[in-house]
Amino acid sequence: MTPLPRSGRRAILKGMGAGLLAGAGVLPVSVGAQAAPLRLGFQLHRTGIGASYGRWYERTTVAALKHINEAGGILGRPVEILFEDDATDPRRGSEVVDKLVTRDKCELVFGTLFSDVVMASAPRAGELKVPFLICSEGYQLPAGDLNRWTLQPGIADVRAQIRPMVPWIARNLGKKVAMIFPDYAFGHDHRDFFTETMTEHGGEVVAKIAIPPTETSFTRYFAQIPKQAEVIYHVMVGPAVLTFVKELGDFYGSGARPELFGFIDSLEAVDTTTPGLEFLEGSHFWEGHPRVKPADAGEFEDDYRAAVGVDDKGASLDNPADIATYGHMFSTWETLFFIKQAMEAANYAGPQDRQKLVETMEAITDLPYGIEHPQGAKIFNGRTHQVFTPQYISQIRDGLPVKVHQTAIEDSYYPDAVDYTTKSF
Repeated sequence: MTPLPRSGRRAILKGMGAGLLAGAGVLPVSVGAQAAPLRLGFQLHRTGIGASYGRWYERTTVAALKHINEAGGILGRPVEILFEDDATDPRRGSEVVDKLVTRDKCELVFGTLFSDVVMASAPRAGELKVPFLICSEGYQLPAGDLNRWTLQPGIADVRAQIRPMVPWIARNLGKKVAMIFPDYAFGHDHRDFFTETMTEHGGEVVAKIAIPPTETSFTRYFAQIPKQAEVIYHVMVGPAVLTFVKELGDFYGSGARPELFGFIDSLEAVDTTTPGLEFLEGSHFWEGHPRVKPADAGEFEDDYRAAVGVDDKGASLDNPADIATYGHMFSTWETLFFIKQAMEAANYAGPQDRQKLVETMEAITDLPYGIEHPQGAKIFNGRTHQVFTPQYISQIRDGLPVKVHQTAIEDSYYPDAVDYTTKSF
């Protein structure tokens, strides 16, 4: 893929992504030449602990932008996206939102992943009265901790991801679980909702091991795993994930160990055939979107993979050693198409229609499977501003994560904790 044009921390993609496509000899088509462009802001983790995600979030969004503009843009207007790096730093979060809206005049902001950055950024979006669409997973939004301007239409939250996973773990792997998780909001969501749901299914969490997200070595934490643990449930993030799984293997060696169930976060952007990961053979992972193309993949899976430049094993078509963050990056693609759907339904004309745009988003429910939603059909809950999706369990077989189970959307449901439609703008 041709490198994206950048200026300092920011990259701007106009029309069909003109800076990207001109180098490939492709000219914008199908978009009204005289129409004023719609400018959208993307809060990007280009650097910092979330950089591996940010790189693929950017690449996926550029691919979706190209698809949308080739088909005529939004309401006949070309779309341009301004990418602004927040360094995966909560202290920069609100500054990025402010800059994209007040200086760069973006209609809305989307794309934020890490929950601590979300929590620091959403209040500023509320103050500016601008839609803020996150691609995160944290439970803070459906818990009611944010504001009416913040929505998550592209990926399920942790509570919804965990609910259908736990019964499967209890039936197939064991009921005495040691948890290893990052020590911040995202990890705390896993701790709280896994414990709650496992208890409901007759199980017990025998250890809760919190690890600082900036930790670079993990062996000393593994000594806290109790001998009675039947399952190790792990979810780690950041640049040290490969070290984490290798050190876990070194700790247990070739001897007996508990069953392993991880969230693919522990291996996002990591080649599972890397030497030193052989001990993962037979272990299981949650995946938001199966990295290895399943035998029963939907009819739009090939088109989506081709658009984002990923092969059937989840690696870049340009470089087989470059592994995508495939379990999460679909959220940016789907969020951009959700924006398009809502803007067209609201007949969006400019900032004066931002409130109407949010109200239109709140009225959306069914998001059918298709090229717009390649991860699977979804249900959007306009009261909680949260989408519900299918979940996937994969098993490492011959070094690759192979899908073995898919949950129903309704298995993820939980009682509403908030109704944002009753809150003021």
